[in-house]
Amino acid sequence: MSDARWRMLMTPDRVGSDEPGRITLRRSPFQRDFDRVVFSGSFRRLQDKTQVFPLVKTDYVRTRLTHSIETSSVGRSLGSAAGVFICDNFDLGDVRPSDVGAVVAAACLAHDIGNPPLGHAGEEAIRYWFTTSATAAAFHDRLSAAEFSDIARYEGNAQGFRVLSALEMPDRRGGMQLTCATLGALAKYPGSSRSAFKKFGFFQAERSLFSEVAEHCGLIRATREQWVRHPLSYLVEAADDITYLIVDFEDGRRLGLIPTSELEETFLTLLDSPAARVELETVRTPQRRAEFLRAKVIGELVRQTVEEFVRHHDEILNGTWATPLLSGIPAGALLDRIRRRSEESIYNHPHVAEVVAAGFEMVSGMLDIFVPCVDELARERRGGARASSRSRRLAALLPESVLAAAGPAEGSDGYLLLLRVLDYISAMTDGFAVNLYQKLKGISL
Repeated sequence: MSDARWRMLMTPDRVGSDEPGRITLRRSPFQRDFDRVVFSGSFRRLQDKTQVFPLVKTDYVRTRLTHSIETSSVGRSLGSAAGVFICDNFDLGDVRPSDVGAVVAAACLAHDIGNPPLGHAGEEAIRYWFTTSATAAAFHDRLSAAEFSDIARYEGNAQGFRVLSALEMPDRRGGMQLTCATLGALAKYPGSSRSAFKKFGFFQAERSLFSEVAEHCGLIRATREQWVRHPLSYLVEAADDITYLIVDFEDGRRLGLIPTSELEETFLTLLDSPAARVELETVRTPQRRAEFLRAKVIGELVRQTVEEFVRHHDEILNGTWATPLLSGIPAGALLDRIRRRSEESIYNHPHVAEVVAAGFEMVSGMLDIFVPCVDELARERRGGARASSRSRRLAALLPESVLAAAGPAEGSDGYLLLLRVLDYISAMTDGFAVNLYQKLKGISL
């Protein structure tokens, strides 16, 4: 039974495609997933999207792009090591340990691809706009309860699935047509906005596509609104947590927010290795010492995480496990301490707070400008009142994909109209969003 379940979980079938997937020796379909993400415009724009420090002037600290690449590297190590255990104990046919690593790596690479400008603050700003803006209030009665929930709980994870399955390569069903194994592993919250998850994985607009992923992977149905997580999603989650906790701490040291001595002692405590202390003494500069320890710590966390995955494999596979892997590893308590310290001195740094506060005004302001513009154009194209000259001028700034929501066939759908505008704003880089908002407000011309 477990053999058949793992074969389904590692399916090479592609969402939106009727052609059965095949695993070949020359080039894995999961490696193709990785390549498709790398060459997408949405992934490329992550180079100017916030990881921790928005609009930072130094060229050292991480962006969403470097974070995604680093997470993918950690994910490949986790997946390949876990894949050895899986392939040694279950009959997966042509699947090799490297294929498991490739699935986790591709999912990790894409895990932040739906993030709006200014990261999680951008998500919060969209939710705030929908619940407080008079412009948004005019749409509330035009949405079903499920559609209302999508926007009120707006979520970058759901936007990411929309990017991969609909917005990139939009002329074919399934968009990029990634394998269902990769998309399943990507879904940390495999449910709708009306599920019990604290976040959610897909909008109503992509509900049928996610159902297709779940069916091909054999995900266990929990309720009408959610499924049990794909086992490999626990490795994707761990890779993300390992990467941001450790490298954000490293970035904090580089920016002077975490003392070098504190970073070194924290990482050495986690390693609990006399040999690492001896080897560290051969490294001279503080920057090189931090990099040396960071590499050692990530390697140790990968080892502990794979052991935790193997230890709880059966519960993870049958859907009775619901705990992040890092919470049970020996280093878990120390990671919690790093998280608390980072929240205190890094994530709540005054620079971050200042830009986040300004970001709320920026995102809300652009939505208040563009949503009425597209709505007026839609009303005109349906034979209603002529759009204002302001909206007609603003339309010149909008891409065709957004203006399509104002077409006669789609313009009456307030939900689609909102999603299209949100697609445009979510895709913006931090720098582009700031520059556009300043122009719209006459601050710079």
